[in-house]
Amino acid sequence: MEAFNNGALDKMPRIVGGRFGLSSKEFTPAMVKGVFDEISKKQPKNHFMVGIVDDVTFNSIEYDTKFKLDESEWRQALFFGLGADGTVGANKNSIKIIGENTPLHGQGYFVYDSKKSGARTVSHLRFGPKPIRAPYLIMEADFLACHQFNFLERVEMLNFAKPGAIFLLNSPFGTDEVWDQLPKHVQKDIIGKKLSLYTIDATSVARDSGMGTRINTIMQTCFFALSGVLPREEAIEQIKKAIEKTYAKKGPVVVQKNFEAVDATLAHLHEVKVPSRLSGIEIAEGLVPADAPLFVREVTSVMMAGHGDDLPVSAMPIDGTFPSATTKYEKRNISDLVPLWEPDTCIQCGNCSFVCPHSVIRSKYYHEDYLENAPKGFNSAPINARGFPETKFTLEISVEDCTGCTLCIEVCPVTDPADRTRKAINMTSKAPILEQSRANFEFFEEKIPVNDRDKVNFTTVHGIQFLEPLFEYSGACAGCGETPYVKLLTQLFGDRLLVANATGCSSIYGGNLPTTPWAVNKQGKGPAWSNSLFEDNAEFGLGMRISADQHTAQARELLKQLEPQLGGELVQSLLEASQQVESEIVRQRANVDKLKLRLQELNTPDARYLLSLADLFVRRSVWLVGGDGWAYDIGYGGLDHVLATGRNVNVLVLDTEVYSNTGGQSSKATSIAATAKFAAGGKCVGKNNLGSQAISYGNVYVAQVAMGGNPQQTLLAMREAEAYDGPSLILAYSHCIAHGIDMEKGLDQQKLAVDSGYWPLYRYNPILRKITRILLYSIRRGPPYRCANSPTTRCATKY
Repeated sequence: MEAFNNGALDKMPRIVGGRFGLSSKEFTPAMVKGVFDEISKKQPKNHFMVGIVDDVTFNSIEYDTKFKLDESEWRQALFFGLGADGTVGANKNSIKIIGENTPLHGQGYFVYDSKKSGARTVSHLRFGPKPIRAPYLIMEADFLACHQFNFLERVEMLNFAKPGAIFLLNSPFGTDEVWDQLPKHVQKDIIGKKLSLYTIDATSVARDSGMGTRINTIMQTCFFALSGVLPREEAIEQIKKAIEKTYAKKGPVVVQKNFEAVDATLAHLHEVKVPSRLSGIEIAEGLVPADAPLFVREVTSVMMAGHGDDLPVSAMPIDGTFPSATTKYEKRNISDLVPLWEPDTCIQCGNCSFVCPHSVIRSKYYHEDYLENAPKGFNSAPINARGFPETKFTLEISVEDCTGCTLCIEVCPVTDPADRTRKAINMTSKAPILEQSRANFEFFEEKIPVNDRDKVNFTTVHGIQFLEPLFEYSGACAGCGETPYVKLLTQLFGDRLLVANATGCSSIYGGNLPTTPWAVNKQGKGPAWSNSLFEDNAEFGLGMRISADQHTAQARELLKQLEPQLGGELVQSLLEASQQVESEIVRQRANVDKLKLRLQELNTPDARYLLSLADLFVRRSVWLVGGDGWAYDIGYGGLDHVLATGRNVNVLVLDTEVYSNTGGQSSKATSIAATAKFAAGGKCVGKNNLGSQAISYGNVYVAQVAMGGNPQQTLLAMREAEAYDGPSLILAYSHCIAHGIDMEKGLDQQKLAVDSGYWPLYRYNPILRKITRILLYSIRRGPPYRCANSPTTRCATKY
């Protein structure tokens, strides 16, 4: 404009504006060419967008999706792995090995969603004789590796294979049977593109080498053996050097296990002779059942298949709301080993379902008549209680949603008298039992009724197993220490639960698209959940409490005004109802249903307004949920303010003692001398004693719990906190993958923390101040300590 005004330009240039990269869309060379093609038109679109199919404002431009740059000098490789199986780390090492030991230049880019370990990862590696500047993903690869066999059913990976490419498959099947186990569409691609197929049972090699589920170095060795980038012996030598450098901090045992895995790899790597016939498995079209909700079929399933970028703008909800209870449609099948219940050995204690991080273990009791149409092989046992001769018990497992964490096996207290190596629940190979398990779980969920909440014992772990979890199949890490506490909240307080969630792990496994684990009951009702930021989640949750209280006050006032039309008996039953135990809440729900019917008959403005508030007569349970990064650090000021208000809010702190969601950085919850990011030499100051600070207010219920230390105490603390009419704070010890521990031993770590006195268990209830200030639960052996002012025999001392 200045040049034109000064006469430096004869006329104004044509300026065309546009946007790219919306919704994190890739910006490819084809899109770049499309932009230049558009602006070269006589009348180009202004304010255009590229990469988005905009069928609402019609501002998107078309481009040739098949256009690509010359990639002939590059060797390109794609690796499809599972989060936490080590694939990404191994591929980063591969780039370093090639870059440091060959004249080739390398480039790596890694794609993974924000779900936790168990999510799919895709590694994009390029190698060439010149520096590579290609800031876009690989569309045609010379080498493809599938690190999880079940990906073949759900992931369209061979679309990215060049003709004649190498395809490496981690398969539990031998070379003589693997072809017939492939889906037909995969066979068609292999034959049509003349791919070379190689297989290895990396899962077994890793397990036999003591590597657990980490198959990274095994698949990395296969890549170097097949790609020819380096001579085989030199590649193995460099891999071992990278292993030593990467895992030296974890000790020589870990390094040696990796070495053994590398040495065992080549003996188990085999080429498969590709036949010309199609003999594979037919895969049903669509990832979700035909009876799934319309939105799930048309939008969610498309995103699950990896084609979310192809959805038009019109497919997105106008108000941004997505349906809940959708993780049940994912069926990720990420574990080859799953739990198997042994009904003859089981004592029905409920421990396994109590600690299950992904809610895959469910229990019900029911009349034996429900078994008349049960699938053959459906397991049941007589209920382990007197006076119920015709009642059966079943513990069922959704094996397709199981992550194979083995916490259920670790916590099982029973061993088979005939074989002490076996328990009442044991890990087994999933493949042979998959079809039977699918049929069993479908029958269990659809045909056997959920147990009535008012007929379940809320006071014991044994009873809680019969309560329906409304938080299920989340994207949390296998063996997560946080999610069992969240699941327990939904079991105890059901659809009257309001959750204000602080950003962190709980927001990623709790509210990540395209699916959500927050579920609904058979009546279509479930908890209300909303996420807020680190710094203001406490105030956010306080707002929920104030809002609910204000609406309830308005409802009570309107109810009194409408008493002449509604009748005194109904009004008084609603206003004076006690709602301390579940049977009383069930009665109040029945009163609310009667009220709704009467209000619909009145059809006046006041009646319609009260109808919109009627559900508020059922007591709301407001919980502020977040990690220690929120409660101890960034949101501490707000949390302290909310506790000081005296309002009836409940706070659940999922204390991993580090910033788990962002990589394990030190927080004020990290203990002195502990090593973490930003405290590599050991934290120099002690842990903030948040519990003591809250107790000092005098009117705040405070409990410190650890499910692995004492599950019963955890249950009692949550029930007491919710029943207390005032602020409550629960500090829940949560083992975490960021601790660097074997996650299957997470509950053992919790117990050790309690037994050693590192994490004392206590419940401070202001109501009991005159009797016992703090109930300390001792897990020591020997005679229990007795407290003169308390009937409990577990009380350690009086403060």
